[in-house]
Amino acid sequence: MSIRIVIADDQALVRGALAALLALEPDIDVAGVAADGAEVLTLVGDLAPDVCLMDIQMPGLDGIEATRRLRAASPATRVLIVTTFARPGYLRSALDAGAAGFMAKDAPAEELADAVRRVHSGLRVLDPALAEESLFEGANPLSDRERQVLRLAADGRSAAAIASEVFLSAGTVRNHLSAAIGKTGAGNRAQAVRIAQDKGWV
Repeated sequence: MSIRIVIADDQALVRGALAALLALEPDIDVAGVAADGAEVLTLVGDLAPDVCLMDIQMPGLDGIEATRRLRAASPATRVLIVTTFARPGYLRSALDAGAAGFMAKDAPAEELADAVRRVHSGLRVLDPALAEESLFEGANPLSDRERQVLRLAADGRSAAAIASEVFLSAGTVRNHLSAAIGKTGAGNRAQAVRIAQDKGWV
């Protein structure tokens, strides 16, 4: 009995390569591919696959939120996060969202196929170095609002511009940014964004 999988990745080349590699495995059947989080939710609803390989950074609905929604809608489908962004904060967020595995895209093909089999059999698969780093890194200290304003601040937007987008006052946005700077141990807003991104907190 083949393991039916779907693959979600916004890069066509990566999507195609993962599908081609895994289709070579005699016990793995690539049932479908999706380019973003919204598309994969529809695909999983239609196909009810055994395992979903999920990228993290995708347009619109990212892989973490897509995992959370997928697990709620299709509890029998196991999620294996396969990402370029192998960061401790992302690992923790992915597990909190219900992912059963987390590995980097540069893993050898046989390792990836083995991870699909293990996740399908009910096991958890984690990149060991990342799991250890995550253990020592601690939880994401930023609140949802702080993460939101930091994400918007990443492209240099002013507090007023951010405020109009999130329906808060500019003063409240400045308070959130100030709190985020303190929690990340940064010297300024740009540094706070960089630290939070490096750790996978935003």
